[in-house]
Amino acid sequence: MKLRAIILDWAGTVVDYGSRAPVAALQSVFTPAGVPVTVAEARESMGIAKKAHIRSILEIERVRAAWISKYGAPPAEADVDKLYARFIPNQIQVLADYSGLIPGVADAVAAMRSRGLKIGTTTGYNRAMLNYLLERAATQNFIPDCALCPDDTGAGRPLPWMCYLAAIRLEVYPMAAMVKIGDTPADIEEGRNAGMWAIGITRTGNEVGLTEEEWARLAVEEQERMLRSAEQRLLDAGAHYTAPSVAECEPILEQIETSS
Repeated sequence: MKLRAIILDWAGTVVDYGSRAPVAALQSVFTPAGVPVTVAEARESMGIAKKAHIRSILEIERVRAAWISKYGAPPAEADVDKLYARFIPNQIQVLADYSGLIPGVADAVAAMRSRGLKIGTTTGYNRAMLNYLLERAATQNFIPDCALCPDDTGAGRPLPWMCYLAAIRLEVYPMAAMVKIGDTPADIEEGRNAGMWAIGITRTGNEVGLTEEEWARLAVEEQERMLRSAEQRLLDAGAHYTAPSVAECEPILEQIETSS
């Protein structure tokens, strides 16, 4: 089948090598609340809408117990609201340091367009955060044909609504002619739930979680171990294929077209 569109995630896929911005912003609201969370806890539900992400962190057994110890009661929805209200300005502030385009993305997207593919994006960020990223990305030669967030559909990943709306905005069908590319299980589930092909991104994304410089300092054996672990988590979520980065997806797109 001739592919017609690509739907890309943002943090860890298009920008922010290692998907560091969401972790930094989440920790910046939980620590002042007296219940610090680890990097692993912050990453556990990465990719879903950020308010839902905060809610999911509060549901982690250790975090929930720490919250009860601190406040004498389980976390309530009002607590989620307060944390999210603090999170929004913190996340936008953090994005200033984590909005650089991942190497190879601009050229890869140009190659996709040369194949006649339209380019959309979805994210777990809200509209204000996404608009900030769009402005920064435009100065780095990345301008998608449409860019959607949970605010546009009333719910985020793993529900398929953003992908469906992207198909409408891009005027593309069937869904099987579209490919979702992202670095979290939530990305993969979103694409699969929408009836799309799904490619999981390993090296630059959440499942490895390292900056380009940190990655370069690792021994080859450790790099290979981390890639295998990231690949398996994304395959377990339903990815049809994995790639280290968006820049290395071109052969996979060729394979999808020739095999479907």
